[in-house]
Amino acid sequence: MLYLNVTEICKTRQIERPYSFLVKAGISPHTANDIVNGYSRAIRLDHIEKLCEILHCEPNDLLVFKPGSTNIVPETHPLNKLKAKPTTFDWTQTIKTLPLDKLKEVAEFINKPKKEKE
Repeated sequence: MLYLNVTEICKTRQIERPYSFLVKAGISPHTANDIVNGYSRAIRLDHIEKLCEILHCEPNDLLVFKPGSTNIVPETHPLNKLKAKPTTFDWTQTIKTLPLDKLKEVAEFINKPKKEKE
């Protein structure tokens, strides 16, 4: 089954209140509630576009595949690329414990002009 990964993306982006964030971005309260709580069985394309814009991601980041007992797919099936990967990454803790030289490298990478990164 496919489901939306918005809550995990919000955690990664340090968005503490995903529902409020979505409503402030222009998504209706009812739809925002469904998205955050995983009740969405259908989603409009304009909502996918809006989510990608505000979360700085692409549609594949929004969708996660979780095989059920009735829809087993072979390991070679393309849907397996959408399986959830563990994301217990805490940016604040990582930054707090990063050695100063590594922190400087991260800052240099972030501050590089876009052309140099490509």
